[in-house]
Amino acid sequence: MSKIIFITGTSTGFGKLTAITLANAGHSVIAGMRNVEGKNATAAQELAALPNIEVVEIDITSDSSVQQAFEKVLAKYGKIDVLVNNAAVSGFGLLEGYSLDQIRQMFEVNMYGVLRTYQAVLPSMRKEKNGLIINITSGASGHTLPFMVPYLASKFVVESITEGAQDELAAYGIENVSIQPGVYPTEMTNGAKAGFNADKESIVAEYGEEATEKFNALGQALFGKMAQFNMNPQTIADGILELVNMKKGSRPLRFPLDAIAQGTDKEFIQSRADIKAKWLAAYSG
Repeated sequence: MSKIIFITGTSTGFGKLTAITLANAGHSVIAGMRNVEGKNATAAQELAALPNIEVVEIDITSDSSVQQAFEKVLAKYGKIDVLVNNAAVSGFGLLEGYSLDQIRQMFEVNMYGVLRTYQAVLPSMRKEKNGLIINITSGASGHTLPFMVPYLASKFVVESITEGAQDELAAYGIENVSIQPGVYPTEMTNGAKAGFNADKESIVAEYGEEATEKFNALGQALFGKMAQFNMNPQTIADGILELVNMKKGSRPLRFPLDAIAQGTDKEFIQSRADIKAKWLAAYSG
């Protein structure tokens, strides 16, 4: 059955591919992006020309923009069946090399942006007693890596939102899933899309060549794995379609899509679930 699906961050990458994939499957897609008449005008026009897609202006760092976008969609369609929180920015560099302002800006997108969409969509979903919210996090959002600490911290918060909201919203028939992608060749990873990187150059310089070499080695390893495992961003769009089409009540809390992990991500997810069950039993027993 066709669903009304709101996707954020559809000008590039996973978001754009997902909008096209879901529309081709017959769903009504609301493709959210900012600057639809500015720098993203070409992307907006391209998507708007496709069947089953409506492009909507939304800046997830703005309370009023998010509220207006959702009000517009709800006024037209009456409901939103699925929300896909895809919009995000990356960030690389030494933790000490980040100014607090740079980290705040990253969290405005990656974390507060998600909270804004939750607050905008939940009243209508609770009224319908139905809904699915898919949050794209990271394959490493259950732990962390050097030179990516603020970025992965922001994604781990979204993991926490997903998990906690799943229990809070169960009585309203609203499901929450986090997709945990590995490293894929998108605009976010190839440098075409600007992120919030370490900006305190004097601090970075104090760490010297050793830190630079470690950073470069990590980057080379990640990009090497992308090529080795032929990581195709379409995998994420197909995974989102799979989740949308799943029978209600059968969707997992976490949905890893990372060939590079070779199953270790699924093992990690299961181990977390097992330990949490023991922890809950200890507190409730």
